[in-house]
Formats: sequence, structure tokens, C-alpha cells
Amino acid sequence: MVDTAGFNARVIEEFRADHGRLGGGFAGAPVLLLHTVGARSGAARVNPMMYLADRGRYLVFASKAGSDRHPDWYYNLLAHPDVRIEVGDVVVAVRAVELAGAERDTAFAEQAARYPGFAGYQRKTRRVIPVVALTPTDEGGAPADRTERTAP
Repeated sequence: MVDTAGFNARVIEEFRADHGRLGGGFAGAPVLLLHTVGARSGAARVNPMMYLADRGRYLVFASKAGSDRHPDWYYNLLAHPDVRIEVGDVVVAVRAVELAGAERDTAFAEQAARYPGFAGYQRKTRRVIPVVALTPTDEGGAPADRTERTAP
């Protein structure tokens, strides 16, 4: 059994110590720290996750490694969509909105093309993996458009 809390704590520590850069399986990947409030508990939570920069937004993928259940952070965003993220050394206020239809499908296909593990996660589950757009609510917090990024 994987110690998810311990793994996440180590990733968060490395992320903050190295200004948002990570090694290992995340080396070179765009990663942010998502701060949420528990949907039921009201407790503060922090989750590291890969993202895709898209037209001033940060797109995140509720894959939970292909589990048949959505990750807790997804439910937290549904209950409390105004949250913060850490990108490198910057903290950004964002609002979460789930993508639907062709917009969701296009974003997921691009992430799966860049990082094939996401395609594998979708194959492992019957649920459609949600894609959530995190849009900055203040100036200066938007990522470069994906057309400006180099492919990994």
C-alpha cells in the first residue's frame, strides 16, 4: 500500500525547498501545489499535482492514478472553488471551474499526449477523469500559454 500522505509531504517539501522544481518522476514536469478546504471537514489541505498551462489558466486533472473514485481535492474544489495555488515561489488566488464537453476532451487529450500516464489512468477506470481550470483572480498569476511552452 502506498503512503500517499507521506509521499505528498515529501514532494511538497522538495517543491518549496527547490522553488517549484522537482526530481524523480516529476523532473521537468509542470507541478503546482493546490490549497483546498475540506468539503466536509473544513480542514486546510495541500496537494501537489501536474498542470497544463492554457490561455492564462492552470488545468489540473482529477485522475487519482486511474482509481474509480475522484480524488478528495476534486470534491473540495466543488464545495469551495475559490482557492490558492503555489507555482514556484508564487502564491496565486484562483477560481476552479470544471471543463465539459469538447473543451474537456481537448485538454485531456493534450495532457495525455504530453504525459502518456494520463491516458493509462483513463484506461484503468470507467469514470471520465475531470479536468478543472484554475483561473487566477488577481493580476500577474497567469501561466504562459501552452503554445509558448516547450513540449517535455
